[in-house]
Amino acid sequence: MRGSWKIRILIGVLIAGFGLVRYCSSMEENPYTGTTQAIAMDPDEEIAIGLANAPQMIQEYGGMYPDQRLQNYVDMVGQKLVESTVADQTPYKYDFHLLADPETINAFALPGGQIFITYALYSKLQNEDQLAGVLGHEIGHVIGRHSSERVASTQVWQTVAQGAEVGFGGGGAVSQFGMSTLLNNGRDDELESDDLGVRFMIKSGYNPNEMIGVMQILKAAAGPSRVPEFQSTHPDPDNRMDQIRESIRKYGGVVQ
Repeated sequence: MRGSWKIRILIGVLIAGFGLVRYCSSMEENPYTGTTQAIAMDPDEEIAIGLANAPQMIQEYGGMYPDQRLQNYVDMVGQKLVESTVADQTPYKYDFHLLADPETINAFALPGGQIFITYALYSKLQNEDQLAGVLGHEIGHVIGRHSSERVASTQVWQTVAQGAEVGFGGGGAVSQFGMSTLLNNGRDDELESDDLGVRFMIKSGYNPNEMIGVMQILKAAAGPSRVPEFQSTHPDPDNRMDQIRESIRKYGGVVQ
């Protein structure tokens, strides 16, 4: 029995070690952000995943908003951001979707360049600069390759958890640690995308201070029942505003 347990522990350690080695070997520097990150997919795979899942996202949010004039406006702002910035140098194909959902205040990006904003959020924006802030932030997620990075993180902790289950008969604690790591990465992703959004706004001639206005809109929409920051994958809007001000100064803008 003792020998059996030793073998199980050894196998478990080897499985966990394999996962960590695979994770470390996937580290590379993002040429567009300068960030060193683990990447699980190449750009072609990211593009394919985004295109494959876009129809489902559109359906879940009630289809496309029926006013083509507004869709053209979103396309114009999005493409201006792409063509004026490093986004135009990436292999990604950017498509901007104005979703019909009138209640869910949201914007998000799939890997590879599929970017979405709901009419509920669009209708609360006060000017073109704020729309550019939202779209610039989502372009930041694409260029930051956050989905691919999240997949790599998920894979490694799944492998570590499997190793713990084999070696010790359960992987609950390891899985929880892995989930905590994913949540922390999510917050970092949001802050990096805010920073990139400010950078793209300045490059495209938009007022980056309007990104703060977007945060105020999101804060007001969440109301007093907003989830505390430590329980959320997104940083608190107040903290994001402070970081945005720092980014504006970093890129040579003036905080208003």
